[in-house]
Amino acid sequence: MSSEIRIYVADLAAYNAGYLHGVWIDACDDVSDIWKQIKTMLTASPVEDSEEHAIHDYEGFGGYALSEYAGIETVHEIACFIAEYPDFGGELLSNFGGELEEAKTAAEDNYCGCYQSLADYAQELTEETTQIPENLTYYIDYERMGRDMEMSGDIFTIETGFKTVHVFWSR
Repeated sequence: MSSEIRIYVADLAAYNAGYLHGVWIDACDDVSDIWKQIKTMLTASPVEDSEEHAIHDYEGFGGYALSEYAGIETVHEIACFIAEYPDFGGELLSNFGGELEEAKTAAEDNYCGCYQSLADYAQELTEETTQIPENLTYYIDYERMGRDMEMSGDIFTIETGFKTVHVFWSR
């Protein structure tokens, strides 16, 4: 994944006339700067009086599928969220069907951390909250505990790579 979160904004009049004319824009730029770049691109159009644009491509949005009809302000907010949470922001947003406020709440209030496995999370949580007699430690199945927490809906996970599991409370 590119470290830059950007969109390709195409000139629709040029596109409909058979020309590829557009510009890559950093989606985390200030919204007014994004609009300036779009207007500059439209002004330089090979087609007269070009005024319509669309997002035809994007990079760096993680697992989030950006719509070509998304408004510039929305794209900017999504890009800034993903930039703030680069390890899981795009996947988290997809998990919530693009609902940015829900994804923000999960990231800010319900994030438990990143673990190699769900069993590691279950073990850490158990050991932090419960005094376990030493003679019983080998009998505890943390893998099943983690699976049960997820299946019951207490938590949800986002796997972003090999041995990279982000855990969230499902409040």
